[in-house]
Amino acid sequence: MRKCELVVVGCSLGGMRALQSILGALPAGFAVPVAVVQHRYRNSNDALPQFLSRTSRLPVVDVDDKQWIKAGTVYLAPANYHLLVERGQFELSVDDAVAYSRPSVDVLFESAADAYGPSLAAVVLTGANRDGARGVARVKGRGGFVIVQDPKTAEAPSMPEAAIAAARVDRILPLERIGPFLVELCRSQR
Repeated sequence: MRKCELVVVGCSLGGMRALQSILGALPAGFAVPVAVVQHRYRNSNDALPQFLSRTSRLPVVDVDDKQWIKAGTVYLAPANYHLLVERGQFELSVDDAVAYSRPSVDVLFESAADAYGPSLAAVVLTGANRDGARGVARVKGRGGFVIVQDPKTAEAPSMPEAAIAAARVDRILPLERIGPFLVELCRSQR
């Protein structure tokens, strides 16, 4: 794998605790941008960035349409929008739900895989459906690196299990090891 230029993360049920664990492990100098789809209620407010900022040393923001991607920032898909990635930029979409979800992990992973190929790292965390499985297959098909939370450590194991069944993933790790592993993975890519 070439230099890690973007990390994408997908989660659903139980994702708040999982995101706190991972973001809390990333140092202030973590230079790789992180894009996150956490399934959110359609009418949820902007409290998620504030909540995750309590444990993150990196700035956490909801994405604006056509926003440029900056290193060392955590970007969240806003409620009721798909988050897509083009090289260096985000786009938002109100296309139909995918796997009953908008935002959808598959949409983020597939667009990021097309834009970043082997310089992408994807992480699938806890969740109660199959969202992310199709995206993981695309990430692997484009040469990216895939980390999946060990289903035994997930509050809801369906998403991790579906991801593992969809492609030959690179690492299956307990939740507490994912953040430190990302630090090492992205450090070794410089």
